Amino acid sequence: MIQITNLTKTYGSGNKTVHALNGVDLQINSGMFGLLGPNGAGKTTFMRILAGIVNPSGGSIRVDGHDLTTEAGKHAVKSMLGYLPQELGMYTELSAEQFVDYMAILKGLDDTTKRNKRVTEVLEMVGLRDVAKRKIKGFSGGMKRRVGIAQALVNDPKILIVDEPTAGLDPEERIRFRNLLVNLAADRVVLLSTHIVEDIGQTCRDLAVLANGKILFRGSPADMLKATEGHVWSLTMSGLEKPNHDLTVVSMLHLAEGTQYRLVGASAEGYSSAQLTQPGLEDAYVWLMKNAHLEELINHP
Repeated sequence: MIQITNLTKTYGSGNKTVHALNGVDLQINSGMFGLLGPNGAGKTTFMRILAGIVNPSGGSIRVDGHDLTTEAGKHAVKSMLGYLPQELGMYTELSAEQFVDYMAILKGLDDTTKRNKRVTEVLEMVGLRDVAKRKIKGFSGGMKRRVGIAQALVNDPKILIVDEPTAGLDPEERIRFRNLLVNLAADRVVLLSTHIVEDIGQTCRDLAVLANGKILFRGSPADMLKATEGHVWSLTMSGLEKPNHDLTVVSMLHLAEGTQYRLVGASAEGYSSAQLTQPGLEDAYVWLMKNAHLEELINHP
């Protein structure tokens, strides 16, 4: 279990202080956990702190009983952690097998026989065993991400942290990668950080939404959907008409009779033809962020 209490991270000082994280409280149990938020929300800072790469400015983090704010605790947690950052530097002249083997050595797997066996196992887990001896420079983006997962798994971690793993992948690779993460979460904690709503909806039963360094929501996708009921409409408009600024357009479809809008807002007053519709997770995310933006304007006009 991961227990996070009043976690803060600031950069700079005085009038130039930036609060990357501002009082984050979370408890994360085994299985798949999603951290959703826009770019710049503080997700990568959060993941780097959990990975022991960045020190927090305040608060406490306990991972499996170890205090991550101490050197002893950080060392203990690193031994049970696998991390795939958003940008993983690779030696592309090496084969997948050579690179994962190199990373295994860095992680302290000194026994050659056991290390070779483990490298083979993780490459098979991520579907790269048949191309293990090919140079990484010839791999697709999705294959490189799978090499990244293999190196993160090579020490058989209890906790796997992945930061924006599907960004830039084609739809087929994204689906393959999501399925891989779900399978890996069967016997460990997997933390998925992303700005892609669909990735969370397809993989996680527990999630948090982070924006401006603060937790806006914590619960299940079903909880997010329930909170959005009564705030999503379908509206078809003809000609050059457009919905008013109080309604956020989630999507639009051009039809023979006009443009069909999917809208999120407090109400659709003034549009008699607007039809309430069941929210999806993307609608719920837009509604949550819309409310957060309004609160920010009220508190800091």
